[in-house]
Amino acid sequence: MLVVAFALCGRIDMDLESEPLGQDADGESVFLRDIWPEETTIEALINRHVSDELFQRNYSTIFDGDSRWQEMPVAKETTFPWDADSNYIKNPPYFEEFQAEITSGEETIKARVLLLLGNSVTTDHISPAGAIPEAYPAGQYLMEQGVSVENFNSYGSRRGNHEVMIRGTFGNIRIKNQLVAPKEGSFTRKFPENEEMFVYEAAMQYQQEGTPLVVLAGKEYGTGSSRDWAAKGTQLLGVKAVIAESYERIHRSNLVGMGVLPLQFSEGESWQGLGLDGSEFFVLSGLSDLTPGKAIPVQAEKADGRIIEFTTIAKLNTDIEVTYYQHGGILPYVLRRLMR
Repeated sequence: MLVVAFALCGRIDMDLESEPLGQDADGESVFLRDIWPEETTIEALINRHVSDELFQRNYSTIFDGDSRWQEMPVAKETTFPWDADSNYIKNPPYFEEFQAEITSGEETIKARVLLLLGNSVTTDHISPAGAIPEAYPAGQYLMEQGVSVENFNSYGSRRGNHEVMIRGTFGNIRIKNQLVAPKEGSFTRKFPENEEMFVYEAAMQYQQEGTPLVVLAGKEYGTGSSRDWAAKGTQLLGVKAVIAESYERIHRSNLVGMGVLPLQFSEGESWQGLGLDGSEFFVLSGLSDLTPGKAIPVQAEKADGRIIEFTTIAKLNTDIEVTYYQHGGILPYVLRRLMR
């Protein structure tokens, strides 16, 4: 009734007790109290039209739907029938190499640097949600699938397609990878060739060579919205660890949930202060018996054979986070529990 009253007046900045809603045919002012129904009138209408039978009749068929709903094809399989031709939803690869039993963790990781980043790298830098550039790997992939540029839509709308999202990881056109500075965008250098290419292309070449990857960063890594694909894409690119000066809380947790090890430089240290430039070959040790906050020694070997040694802190804050990491992430952990 109040909604109708304000609609009749055409405004809401008024006192309905003292100001009229309008005038009747005789020019007399009409107030809210004049049209407000008596309690007995309301009760009579309810008794006449609202009954138990009304609710029983309507709710008894609530799940039947209309004819269009009933005519929809229904899959009889017990698992989801993935559409191989869909460019929006694809079967993700998280369980492709799944094993029922947890394997013993690696003692060391020998890795190359995929990106060398500064401070305040946001989740939108890591996994943008906006427009898909035509010249970038995600855009090239969509065109190969027959999708025209005007139908690219956005990264956010394609988040059910891992082929798009992995190509968009570290795909923000404004991300600043110091390996290619001062150039901005989704570019890096592939080592030891020192060849510039897209981040996705380099990651795929490293995977073909069997080379794990790390990301070096500064303070507040992963700040911004808690974008799950920032961690998913990182893992799918083959990144095994991130070494940063500090982390945004939720992104750190998401990395652990995807089986990516978040490491933190010791107090007062940074990749700049240690003299690292991203061309080094990294060896992370002491990973087979992780505990919350364990000190992880790192060796960075330069092309001339010089070795820089430093200690990082495993940002696994609880025993359950250690367990998630040892299982390769929360998804394998949950699946193994369901299989017991």
